[in-house]
Amino acid sequence: MGEVDQVEAQLDAADARLAARLAGLRGEHGWSLDELAKRSGVSRSTLSRIERGEISPTASLLGKLCTVYRRTLSRLLSEVESEPARLVRAADQPVWTDATTGFRRRSVSPPHAGLRAEVIEGTLPAGATIDYDDPPVPGLEQHLWLLEGSLRLTVQGETHDLEPGDSLRFRLWGTSRFDCPGPTPARYVLTLVLP
Repeated sequence: MGEVDQVEAQLDAADARLAARLAGLRGEHGWSLDELAKRSGVSRSTLSRIERGEISPTASLLGKLCTVYRRTLSRLLSEVESEPARLVRAADQPVWTDATTGFRRRSVSPPHAGLRAEVIEGTLPAGATIDYDDPPVPGLEQHLWLLEGSLRLTVQGETHDLEPGDSLRFRLWGTSRFDCPGPTPARYVLTLVLP
């Protein structure tokens, strides 16, 4: 098996574990697909296809499901991985890419039992936008530090234009929007702290 085939097999396995975990979460709550569709605003057919591993969810769609399940995206993704070590080598940091927007999310310091914070590195391509309807956890504390590019971040209706070196800190209770006006990708570090 070549290197490309191994990477594709690992991605397929990760998608399968994510699909199984999402189906498991719905089962833990005792919800039908119709009930989850009603709570999340995602169609029943899309939810069914995701849980069967037929399609890979987008960042925005996962954000909706995380809100319903009261989890951060990092926490959900960590639940499909093995228990993270205290020392997380760069090569071992889970990376997830949204095939629709090209958004790339590296879990630099993944969620860990007993710890409230996690650190991610996000890279949003020029021209890409991600909308989140609700926070995964109401009152989630966030600290964003922009490393490269420019980023327009709208938090609960208030828009902030960030340039390299700028930081924005807030507690999230409502909608948020990440927009990279370009011409280069926006790369940032985001620290999430559970309330």
